[in-house]
Amino acid sequence: MPVAGLVYSSFVVYPTPRNLNYWWTFGAILTFMLGVQIVTGVVLAMHYTPHVDFAFNSVEQIMRDVNYGWLLRYLHANGASMFFFAAYVHMFRGMYYGSYKEPREVLWILGVIILLLMIMTGFMGYVLPWGQMSFWAATVITNLFSAIPLVGESIVTWLWGGYAVGNPTLNRFYALHYLLPFVIAGVVVLHIWALHMVGQNNPDGIEPVTERDTVAFTPYATLKDAFLTIVFCILFAWLVFYTPNYLGHSDNYIPANPSVTPTHIVPEWYYLPFYAILRAIPNKLLGVVALGASIVILAFLPWLDTSPVRSARYRPLYRQFFWLFFIVCVGLGWLGSKPPEGAYVLLARIFTAYYFAYFLIILPVLGRVEKTKPLPASISQAVLRQGLPAGAPAPAPGGTPRA
Repeated sequence: MPVAGLVYSSFVVYPTPRNLNYWWTFGAILTFMLGVQIVTGVVLAMHYTPHVDFAFNSVEQIMRDVNYGWLLRYLHANGASMFFFAAYVHMFRGMYYGSYKEPREVLWILGVIILLLMIMTGFMGYVLPWGQMSFWAATVITNLFSAIPLVGESIVTWLWGGYAVGNPTLNRFYALHYLLPFVIAGVVVLHIWALHMVGQNNPDGIEPVTERDTVAFTPYATLKDAFLTIVFCILFAWLVFYTPNYLGHSDNYIPANPSVTPTHIVPEWYYLPFYAILRAIPNKLLGVVALGASIVILAFLPWLDTSPVRSARYRPLYRQFFWLFFIVCVGLGWLGSKPPEGAYVLLARIFTAYYFAYFLIILPVLGRVEKTKPLPASISQAVLRQGLPAGAPAPAPGGTPRA
């Protein structure tokens, strides 16, 4: 098998746009974090007992009695948060620089599929400790499927493996939580393959036209990837060793009790924006539809954005709407952690309306009416132009400043 040749052509001499910045390093960080989650997850699975009578105690035993079990558990739990954080940065970067546009539609859709698989995997993993929040999160989220007409109740019964959340539910979630990371790894391979087929996008959103526009992947891109991955690991280590329970919920250190409902049921922080959208809709069925649509609509982004210009660098009006969209997403995350009452519900409805309007109204209209800035003739011209003093004439395509 020509493994060495494949690695050499794909990760050494592979032509990379010379203007890539550090926002393009999160793909490498995500690959690293996926490896961390799979390795720690496999070892934890060796000591975990997927039974409602023993699951909670088996997690405590891992923490106390297994050699470095506390480290494995904290790496895995906080690794999920860091994984989602890097994924969200990666997707917002793609939206800002137009990485979803032709010819990268398949690449973007594969990324959305990975996000959906991550959401499913993370939710099932959250159930496994079998604490109070685990049990009630499983109860609330699986009950959402009952809103589907005709088949909803049957789906819920199948998910539960019975008529209530219990041992069959835990076993199913454990099996799927173990399996899905390997499915994610497979889709990641497809994602990287699609990337190498069409090439990387870049901050200027223009395709390379000459050899001057690209550099070899190694060492230029790999050094950037390695540097920011180390910085990311420092942040990850700080979270694991100094505040390992900061992103968790204290109720999950109480064994699951079907007779006692927590005062305020909240999911992990990376689900809060979607949870806020769900609760913003008063009708249960419409809320479930809005929840699903908030993720699925991302896959249609290449066709909803009608502008021929990719990068927000050359779209001044789009930049304003994008940053407002970013603030709305963060705001939805904050509202998802609040009780569903009063002004919180009103704000969540306003933010939800903007979330969908951004995709269905703003992007299609903006692409037709926005006056964009002129694009540089090439990547090398844009790089040289940025290196000139203010007011200097733009360089010609060959690199010589125009008179």
